[in-house]
Amino acid sequence: MALSHTPGADERIILHIGTGSFHRAHQAWYLHKLRETGTDDDRKWSISAGNIRSDMNPTHEALASQGGRYTLETVTPQGERAYETVTSITRVLPWSADLASLVEAGSWPQTRIIAFTVTEGGYYLDEHNHLDPSYPDLAADLEGGRTTIYGALAAILDARRQAGAGPVTLQTCDNLRSNGERFHSGFIEFLDKRGLGELKQWVEANTKSPCAMVDRITPRPLPEVRARVLEATGEDDLCPVMGESFIQWVIEDHFVAGRPAWEKVGVELVESVLPYEEAKIRILNATHSCIAWAGTLVGLRYIHEGTHDPEIRKFAYDYVTEDVIPSLSPSPLDLEKYRDVVLDRFGNPYIQDTNQRVAADGFSKIPGFIAPTFRDCFARGATPAATAMLPALFLRFLERWGAGELPYEYQDGVFDPAATRAMLGSADPVEAFCADRGLWGQLAGEPKLVLAVRTAAGRIDQWLASRVASGKQHA
Repeated sequence: MALSHTPGADERIILHIGTGSFHRAHQAWYLHKLRETGTDDDRKWSISAGNIRSDMNPTHEALASQGGRYTLETVTPQGERAYETVTSITRVLPWSADLASLVEAGSWPQTRIIAFTVTEGGYYLDEHNHLDPSYPDLAADLEGGRTTIYGALAAILDARRQAGAGPVTLQTCDNLRSNGERFHSGFIEFLDKRGLGELKQWVEANTKSPCAMVDRITPRPLPEVRARVLEATGEDDLCPVMGESFIQWVIEDHFVAGRPAWEKVGVELVESVLPYEEAKIRILNATHSCIAWAGTLVGLRYIHEGTHDPEIRKFAYDYVTEDVIPSLSPSPLDLEKYRDVVLDRFGNPYIQDTNQRVAADGFSKIPGFIAPTFRDCFARGATPAATAMLPALFLRFLERWGAGELPYEYQDGVFDPAATRAMLGSADPVEAFCADRGLWGQLAGEPKLVLAVRTAAGRIDQWLASRVASGKQHA
C-alpha cells in the first residue's frame, strides 16, 4: 500500500502510533504550537499518524477525511472553554492488517522519531521488565505477528534497517514508570525471543528510548463536544477532542536523530525524569483510580462527583499524605502542593471525565501505580493503611463486575476474566487477590499485604453500609 503523500527532502517527521484522544490533546498539540509560533526550521517537523489495530478506524477515517486537522476544546476549572484547530498531523496513514503504511513511513530517512501511545497494558511487562507471553497478542507476535507495539516495531525497524534510513528515536508517551527504559528492555527481549539477532544489533546501535512523563486529563469525547465545537467555531468537526487546560510534558533529552525545539512551547527537557514521573504516577494516576473505583461503588458516574464527595476525597487525600509523600521525600517538587493541584483538577466539573474511563486497566495500575508505595512503606516499617484502601476498592469493584452489577462495561487490556472469576469464587478472595503475582510481584502472598488489604476491605464494607443507611448511596 503505497502512500501518495511522501515527504520532501527537508521534512522531519514524527511517526506516531496511536491516534487516540490523548495523543491528539497532548503531543500533537505541543508540536502544533511549535509550528504555529516557531521558525521556518520548526515548521519542518510534522506528524504522520497511524494505528496498529483497527478498533480506532472510525475516528481514524474521520481524521483522514479532514486532512489530519481537528479541533481541541480545553476547559478550565472555572468553565472557561477555548477552541483551537490542531494541524500538526499532516499524514493520516491508512490501516491494514500488515501495517504496510506504518512500515513504509518508518522507512523514510525523514522519519526521525517513532512515538507511540499504547496504554500501560500494551507493553506486557512484569515488575522485572520481562515480557509475559501468556497474553495471546504477545504470543502471536512472538510467532511473527504485528498486533503489539513490539511486533509492529520489529517490522518497521527491519524495513528501516534494510533501507539504510539511519538512526531513529523510539519515544513512548504512556503512563509507565521509567517508560523508555522498560520499553527498550521489553523490545530487546522480544527481538531475542524472535531470533532477530541482526535487527537487535541494529536497534542497540541506532536507537534511543528517552523516558518521559505526560500529563493532561483527556476524557473520551462525548457527542456534546462536537456540538459545542460547531456552535463555537462553525466547523462540524467529525473527530474533535477535549481536555483540561492544564498540560505538562517532561522528557529526558536523549534523542539520536534530532528533535523539535519543544522547550520553546513549555516542554521540560531534563537529564532525569524520575522525580517527576514518580510524583505523577503515585499521586495523580493512583489517586485518579481510587476516586473512579470508589465513585463507581457508590453509584457516581463522573470523576468530579467523587472528588467533591468528602469521604472519597479523604481516601485519596490520606493515601497521598500518609504514605506517598513520606515515600517520595525528599523531592525537588512541592508534593503537598502537587497533591492539592491534582485534586483541584479532578474536581473540574466541566471535564465530565467518566469513572468508566479512569477505572479501566486496574490489572496494570495496581502493579505500576500502587504496589511501589506498599514496598516503600514495608521497607521503612510503616503500615500502609491508607494505601491499602486503593486495592481493596479495586477488589470490591471486581466483585461488582463478577456479579454483573457494574453500571458499565469494565475494560482492561491484560486481565483474564476466567482467572478473575476463579479468584473471586475462592474460599478467601482477599488472600487470592493478594497472591496474584501479576498484581503484586515479589509482594504476592506477603502476610503484611494480606492483613493490610483485608483490614481495608472491612473498612470499605462498613463505609458502603453507612452510605446505604444514611441515604448517600446513589442509584
